Amino acid sequence: MKPLAIFGGTFDPIHIGHLSVAWEAAELLDAEVRLMPASVPPHRSPPTASAEQRVGMLRAALCGQSRLTLDTRELNRHGPSYTIDTLYEFRRELGDRPLVLLLGADAFAGLRSWHRWRDLFDVTHIGMINRPGVDACMPVELERTVAPRRTEDLNVIRGQPAGRVIELMVTPLEVSATRIRELLAEGRDPRYLLPAGLFDDPALLAPYRGALMH
Repeated sequence: MKPLAIFGGTFDPIHIGHLSVAWEAAELLDAEVRLMPASVPPHRSPPTASAEQRVGMLRAALCGQSRLTLDTRELNRHGPSYTIDTLYEFRRELGDRPLVLLLGADAFAGLRSWHRWRDLFDVTHIGMINRPGVDACMPVELERTVAPRRTEDLNVIRGQPAGRVIELMVTPLEVSATRIRELLAEGRDPRYLLPAGLFDDPALLAPYRGALMH
């Protein structure tokens, strides 16, 4: 059964680094990938753009293809948005279909700070996104938990609904949303760091134009 992979973030704004990672993960896993913007991230400051504005940018960025899709369910939730709650919701909808949570290596290394992090393995696989030649440094407790769950076999991921960890090596593409916001605030035009569709409608990038960056 083809997995469903979830790629979350603030996407403030969505940029080519996000899209490149999501597309490569879709190919490596032979999966549908849903980009899921977060509403109120528990561990960081609120996004510059509103939820509605970020959805507009995502729709423009994803136009013209069907492998990457948009899921806005977290934007409808009040209060802090915890990943485990969303994943349980997906699991109720998917039955035994394999579910894969895509996480960067740095985020994965900090998994112990997540709300109910051990429960994640009950409802999802984790696809750890890494760059070739880079070894992620993980805390001992996390490595002990993860070690028996590791696999390099896609058939294992496709044959089980949850519980495994697979490392996905993707093309290095260093793009900073913070730097993009700074460039836009300065009146510059970071055209090749953002999806072309975002420049078709000037209103899409308006939240960042002239904004005071902290």
